[in-house]
Amino acid sequence: MEFPLATCLVTGAASGIGRAVSETLLKRGAAVLAADRDAAGLDELAQLGARPLAADLTTPEGFDAVVAAARGADVTHLVNAAGVIALQPLQQVDRRTWQQLFAINAEALFFLSQAIVPTLPRGGAVVNLSSTSAKTGTTLETAVYAATKAAVLSLTRSFAHRCASDGVRVNAVCPGIIDTPMQDKVLADVAASQGTTVAALETARIRTVPLGRAASARECAEVIVFLLSDAAAYMTGQSLNVSGGLVTW
Repeated sequence: MEFPLATCLVTGAASGIGRAVSETLLKRGAAVLAADRDAAGLDELAQLGARPLAADLTTPEGFDAVVAAARGADVTHLVNAAGVIALQPLQQVDRRTWQQLFAINAEALFFLSQAIVPTLPRGGAVVNLSSTSAKTGTTLETAVYAATKAAVLSLTRSFAHRCASDGVRVNAVCPGIIDTPMQDKVLADVAASQGTTVAALETARIRTVPLGRAASARECAEVIVFLLSDAAAYMTGQSLNVSGGLVTW
């Protein structure tokens, strides 16, 4: 799967899955507009050939900068990978946490898609990052995060129906346990909340995965790149689990 004529906007590009997607696309010949509010984290991507754009999608200035850059670059593909997580016991969730998570995980994704997807050419594609947590309720400390990712699945279906006649596909991936900085935060915060150790929690979580391990960010990126490619030309409105069998629906 090569992308010599593609220009891809990847949000959340400075680390984790967004970083792995950006690196993979660059290796496949795509031009990459790498957006993230972490300017320092974009430096290495710039050295690999990406065009870095330091911007916070939750601010009007940052949002407008990303939209303007995407339109100026004639973006053909979009990966909405920007996301944040905050863990709180269900009974202790406050409005500020709720608003912060929805602002980046759902609101920014919606309005960025609203602005950019209509400009994508026929044959363009979008991949949104959801989560297997959108389909389960087993970790109560991630209830709000899971709700934002469930919203992503709904928005994916809506945009897929809207854009099908324009020849633009919109799909989602639902990562499970992926070796990323966000996963490290989940382990640390949930372990503290449950009064256990990170090592014990990690062992218990891996036991729930039929393949018996976490995935690398690169493994998840490969699925995203597949969905962007012509190999997935008959797929739209779908959500693919990248979970080692942890979630199968």
